[in-house]
Amino acid sequence: MPRDPRELASAWKNFQRHTYTAPSPDLAPYVDQYWSVTWDYPEPYQQKIVPHPHVHLTFQDNNATINGVHTHFHHKLLAGNGSVFGIRFRPGCFRPFLNHPISTITDKTLDATTLFGPPPAAPTTVEAAETYLRQHLPPPDPRAQEAAAIVNTIATTPTLSRVEAVAQAHNTTVRQLQRLFADYVGVGPKWVIRRYRLHEVTQRLTTGDQINFSTLATDLGYADQPHFTRDFKSLFGEPPTTYAARY
Repeated sequence: MPRDPRELASAWKNFQRHTYTAPSPDLAPYVDQYWSVTWDYPEPYQQKIVPHPHVHLTFQDNNATINGVHTHFHHKLLAGNGSVFGIRFRPGCFRPFLNHPISTITDKTLDATTLFGPPPAAPTTVEAAETYLRQHLPPPDPRAQEAAAIVNTIATTPTLSRVEAVAQAHNTTVRQLQRLFADYVGVGPKWVIRRYRLHEVTQRLTTGDQINFSTLATDLGYADQPHFTRDFKSLFGEPPTTYAARY
C-alpha cells in the first residue's frame, strides 16, 4: 500500500502548527514545557506519535486527559480543523500529583477531572493551565527531582548505554534504580536509555545526511545492526530508513 504523501518530506508542516512555551519558575520543578498543536486536514490523517518518558496532561474540546508514558508508538486521527493544548511533565515529576506509582498509568489514558477537577474553559492558555495546576500543587518531593536528574543524565550523555553505568554514576544499585523508575518514571531505566539513544538517530535523520547504520549501531552500544533495527522498529513502527523518508 502506498504511503500517505502528507507524511513524507515534512509535508505535515503544511497542515499543522506547533508552539512550545516554558513554564513559570514555580512550576518548572514539575513541568518541562507547554505545547499546542492546531491542524487543518480536509481529509483525515493518521498522525504517528513516538514515545517519550513523559506524562502529559492534555486539553481538547473541553476535556482534560492524563496520558501516561507510552512504551510504543501510537496513532492519533486528525480530521478537519482542530487543536489540542498539552502540559508535558518532567520525567518523574508527575508522581507527586498522582500520589501513586507512575507505572500504574503506563500505556493508559485517564480522565483528568478525577485528579484535578473540571478543566479550564476552552481555549486553554498557558495562564489558565498554570492556574489549574497551582490549585493542586503538591509538596516538594526530593525523589521526583532525583528521578528527573537521572533521566536528564541519560538524555544528555550519549555514551551511557548500560543500566549499570547509570547506577554507578548516581551512586545507587541497579535494583534501587529500577524501583525508582517504576515508581516515578513509569518505565524502566533500560527503556529510557534505549529511547534516548534512538532519539539521537531520529535527530540525525532530520538533517538528511547519509548515515552508516552499521557504524551507528555500534556507536549506540548495539551488538549488531539487526538488533538496532529491531529496537528502532519496535519503538517507531518502521525501520530507520523508512522513518527517514518522513523528513
